[in-house]
Formats: sequence, structure tokens, C-alpha cells
Amino acid sequence: MFSKVLIANRGEIAVRVIRTCRELGIRTVAVYSDLDREALHVRLADEAYSLGGQTAAESYLNTEAILDVIRRSGAEAVHPGYGFFSENTDFARAITDLGVTFIGPPPEAIEVMGDKVSSRLAAEKAGVEGVPGRSEFLSSADEVISFGNEHGWPVAIKAAFGGGGRGMRVVKSAAEAPGALESAQSEALKGFGRGECYVERYLTWPRHIEMQVFCDTHGNAVWLGERDCSSQRRHQKLIEESPAPEFPDEIRQAMGQAAVKVALACGYLNAGTVEFLYQDGAFYFLEMNTRLQVEHPVTEMVTGLDLVELQLRIAWGEAIPFKQTDIVRFGHAIECRINAENPAKGRFLPSPGTITKFDRPDGFGTRTDAGYEAGDTVSQYYDNLVAKMIVWGADRDSARRRAIRALEETEIEGIATTIPAHLAILRHPDFAAATHSTKWVEETLDLSEVEAPTKPAAEEAPADGAEARVQRDVDVEVDGRKFKVKLWVPDVAPVVAVAGGGGARAAGPARARGAAHHGTGAEGSGTVTVPMQGTIVKVLVNVGDEVEAGQPVCILEAMKMENNVNAEKSGKVTEVKVKAGDTVGAGDVVVVVE
Repeated sequence: MFSKVLIANRGEIAVRVIRTCRELGIRTVAVYSDLDREALHVRLADEAYSLGGQTAAESYLNTEAILDVIRRSGAEAVHPGYGFFSENTDFARAITDLGVTFIGPPPEAIEVMGDKVSSRLAAEKAGVEGVPGRSEFLSSADEVISFGNEHGWPVAIKAAFGGGGRGMRVVKSAAEAPGALESAQSEALKGFGRGECYVERYLTWPRHIEMQVFCDTHGNAVWLGERDCSSQRRHQKLIEESPAPEFPDEIRQAMGQAAVKVALACGYLNAGTVEFLYQDGAFYFLEMNTRLQVEHPVTEMVTGLDLVELQLRIAWGEAIPFKQTDIVRFGHAIECRINAENPAKGRFLPSPGTITKFDRPDGFGTRTDAGYEAGDTVSQYYDNLVAKMIVWGADRDSARRRAIRALEETEIEGIATTIPAHLAILRHPDFAAATHSTKWVEETLDLSEVEAPTKPAAEEAPADGAEARVQRDVDVEVDGRKFKVKLWVPDVAPVVAVAGGGGARAAGPARARGAAHHGTGAEGSGTVTVPMQGTIVKVLVNVGDEVEAGQPVCILEAMKMENNVNAEKSGKVTEVKVKAGDTVGAGDVVVVVE
């Protein structure tokens, strides 16, 4: 088995891989950006190396910086996690060219399946029908319009080299096509390093069901079971479960066999997920994710298999230690993705900040995978997944009730989270009856009264003025390699610059704010403010323009998501205070309307 593995990722997936490596006696190497210097994955790894930079492009998407760490650390293998470079052919090839093992499929398989367009073609050759669409990259919005006019509206524009709902836009009419394509390409480029997109038909009430597959170098290929990921907002998953409820076994078997056909068609190796849309008793190939999925723990809970360990063993050259007929699934598992977002009556606004309290749930059949602890900061520059809460039950209803209990026990302060939305979903009779679809959260579920609780106020300083001292782990970097020393220092929050102006402010608990903003100023205000820290992607108005209430005036990117910032009243734009590329803080004024 490998003696040292580098994890080219961050957050909870890096932590997840580190823990399995530790159980197998494998030393781990973490990489980190300047903002992740104190991150949990850095603290847990045996070694940690700086990549420099703050944004993903400057750090976790910096191929040369990661290759340099591989050489210096002597890592024998690289686990890419998910997101970032996990489905990047050039990165996988660069790793293998070094003589280092890439824990995933060969570059040739990623090239076929990591690109959603070529994966559609491969599935067609394997005899697996896909969602009707164009199997080529879009070069202009005219192609979207032509497809929509032919197949009917709405249609979906999707990132060809990404996943997780990022780089996807639903287009309801020809007039929306140019803006939607530009936005999808921009988001895809920032999240995955590639901006190519394609278009396909948008189904009206589908369920999103995916199959977990594994292939080894000995010619074995198996499917472990399906996951239902239909509870989504902005085409990003909130809750996943296995097995899929109200799902006929004959469909399950056919879908599993189709998934294996797709994998074998491209010479696949290691873990992969073949995604399908299921509607009216028929299923359609959607795409193949050439990596481990965020929701892999629900498969682990119902099969009793450690999928990361299986990945490592296959990458080492071992055969899958069981056959398709040996796989037994028992009970039911549900996963809730706890994101740093305020449900905000259905708006799901990103909520970066410092976590001041994090109490995890406990009890039978309850598991939490987290990339953060109390005191850690969730940055606007990265994905907003804080933790995954996974439960197991003897049947679906017991798992659902256990998930509700576990979420009620979970306490996270300092940031807003999606927990109130999870509870609303799990308690709803539609979810309990499994009559929901991928559009149910946004089109049917009533979240008008659902909002994250107000963040607690900062703690007062000691009354006697005494200066408390605490033990802190302090980083020291020598030639880019990180070491830790322990110091007893005054318990004073550091002062950091405020993005977008405004002097300096205390970091950590002293910064705890009230409830998140809703994206604009006060009711009917002409002063348009941003609801969270982020970067202005595009300004949509100019001084002198007439705007209507609810009209977007600029686009704000935060936590890898683009958000419209809207005017609250009609009038004339008298001042534009930002431009594309500006970094702003929560409450900063961007436009004035009179």
C-alpha cells in the first residue's frame, strides 16, 4: 500500500480522505491557500505545504504549485477529492507523467466522461439513452435559441467540465439565452477552470437518481446501489438518500447495468458516479462524474463499505474484493449538506464568516463529516459546504425521523446555515411520501417563514479588565513547509482590513453579526447594498438608467455562486459605486436609486 498520499483538495473531503489514510497507516500531505493556513485538514495531516494565494485559481487550481509540493513531499499518490481538479484531464496526466499514482480514473477516461458532451456520445455508443440535447459545445446564444425553438422551452445550459449544479442555467425564453450563457460560462470558468457549456432539454418533474460504480484493473466492474438526490435548490443538492424511495427494483437493476455499461465503454477505473434523470417510469443518462461524490457516505452507510479505502486499494492495484452478487444493501441512509447559507425565505444567501460554536449531533446511526470546527472561518472564495450530517435507519421513515432529531441537536453559530431548510424538507408530507422532484424545493415547498436564526452577539470583555491568555498553535513556514509551535498569547481577536473600505475590524467572535441581509437595503430603499461579502462580477446599470423594483443592478459572486443584487424601488440610478472585480463586504452600498 502507498506510504504517503497527497490530498489535492480542502474542507470536509480532505478531512475524510485523511482519516481513512490514517486508519490504513498511510501518511498524508495537505496543501493549503493563505486563507486555509489554520484549516482543519491542515491540522489533521502529517505534513502541510503552502500553495500561496487566496482564490481557488491562485491556490487549489494552481497545477505547478501542486506538482512542486508533490516533488518536495515525496508523495506516491494524489487523491483529488471532488471539485477543483478532480475531473481535469490535464491535471491527472501531469500527475501520472511524474510517475505518481492518480487515485481516480485514467486521464483518457476523464477526457471522455469528465466532458459532459463526450460522455453523452459515449453513453449513446453503449446503448444508454440520454436526455435530448446537443452533443457539442455552444459557441453562441443563437444555438440555445434554435434548440429551444425546436424542442420547447425551458432548456438547460450546463457546464461541460463541471458538476454540483455550478455553471448551470435554466433558460425559459429566447430573450434570456444570451445572459444565461454568459453567466453559466463565467461560473464554470471560475469553478472548474473551463468555461465550455452545452444545452439539453429541461424535464418538467424529474427525480435525480445516480448509480455508484467501481472498476478495477483486473476487469471487474460493479454497481453498489443508487442514491436519490432530488431535493435541490439552484440545481445543487441539499439532501441525498439511499436507496431511492418508491423506485421499482426492475428499474434499479436496469439502471445499475446501464451504469456499468457506460463505465466500461470508456475504460473506466476506480470510483465513479453515473447520473440519471427518472420520470414517468423511464430513465435518461445525464452525465458521469469521474470522481467520488459528496454524497458517497449514504452508500457507505447502507453497504458497510469504506469507499475511500476501496479507492486506495484499487489505485494500488488490488482487485475489488467482492462480486456483484455479493453486494447487500440494508436499511436506509439520509445525508443533509449543511451549507453556509441563510435559507432567507427561499433565497439561500451565502453566509461566509467565522464559526463561533459548532456542536455536532450524536447517537445511534448518526455521523457527521465536517471540514470545520469552532473558530474556523468559512471563506467567500470557496465552496460553502460546512459539514454533512448522515444518519442510518432500519427503514426510510426511521432514518427521516433520526435526521430531524440530529439536525435539532446540531448547533452552529457565527454563520447562518441551511439547517432550517433541511428541517422544513424532512418534515414535509411530500418528502415523507417521496412525491418530490428536483424542482420541488423551489416550486412547491413553502419556505416563506424559514430563516436562519440571528447570529449571537459578541461576548463581553472580562469586567475586571484582566487580560486572559490562551494557548495557541502558531504556524511557521520553512521553505514553504508548515510546522507548528505552541505559544501562550493574550486572548485578543486579531484586527483585519475590511473589504470594500471602512477601516479595520476585529476577526472571529467579535465580528458576529445580526441576521443576514436580504440583498438590498431597507424596505423600499433607494440605497442598494450587498447581502454578503463577495466580488462584483458584473454591473448591469449605469448612472441615468431607469430601473424597476426587483430589477438586478449587479451580479455578486460569493462562495462560487453568482447572486443578483436587486433594486428595491423604481427610479433613476444616480450613483454606481462599484465596478466589475471589486471586492465588497456585507452592507456595502453598490448603487443609489432616486
